[in-house]
Amino acid sequence: MKHIRRKLTFLEISRYIVLIPIIAFFLAPIFWIIVTPFSIRPSLAITLGKPTLSNFYRVFQNKIALLAFRNSLLISGGTVILVTVVALFSSYVLSRKKFKGRDLLLYVLILFSSVVTGVAAMVPLFMLNLKMGLIDSQLGVILTMSGGLLPTSIFILKDFIDSISITYEEAALVDGSTPLQVMFRIFLPLSSRGVIVIAMLTFVNSWSNFLIPFILLRSNTQYPISVAIYSFFTEVGVPDIGMISAYSLLYTLPVIIVYLIVEKKFGFSFYGGLKA
Repeated sequence: MKHIRRKLTFLEISRYIVLIPIIAFFLAPIFWIIVTPFSIRPSLAITLGKPTLSNFYRVFQNKIALLAFRNSLLISGGTVILVTVVALFSSYVLSRKKFKGRDLLLYVLILFSSVVTGVAAMVPLFMLNLKMGLIDSQLGVILTMSGGLLPTSIFILKDFIDSISITYEEAALVDGSTPLQVMFRIFLPLSSRGVIVIAMLTFVNSWSNFLIPFILLRSNTQYPISVAIYSFFTEVGVPDIGMISAYSLLYTLPVIIVYLIVEKKFGFSFYGGLKA
């Protein structure tokens, strides 16, 4: 028994030796982004000292930084609205209507959902936006992001609508409701958790996307935060760690706030509709 006990203790110690560096590796950037924005002498190393708000003050004095916040809100908000509305109507049709090729269409949507906004598709997407005159336009960024996020959003929301009994729809139609009224009075309330899921996923993806706005936008007044953050350099071309760290912390706050609001209202159970 003593030998077994020593063996278990050795295994536990070995496990801690392996896990602690891995955990530290993932926690260090989070700790850095929390501490460095308030540092008097910010650097790539994590240093504790007397806190200051000077880095945030310089961010709010930078016009490009403030414009980028507005641009990110416009791009993310526009993408969320477009994806949510289109996905709601599309998923309703795919869930309730039987037509030839429906299953193949769903398969194609999922197959190409990871390709539309991927690196491999950026050349044709750039040429398409160029032909449509949408280069250096936030509308082009919104449409391109929406095209990439719609297939997955439709597939997710379809699962929620599939779980709603068709008797609700039949009862509403018998009662004299139009199909549009059925959509907004029956399906929208009952699939609200699914709508929240895709809205949150769309917001997080569009808010953090760097590649699409970087390629499609040309003027710095159109940049979202994900691109504008790369313009913070000193006069001699050295990255301004103070502004970058403060801006990065502000950049993460909207996603954290959205997550906390959704988690408080629905909890983790709002994902359960996928299997309902």
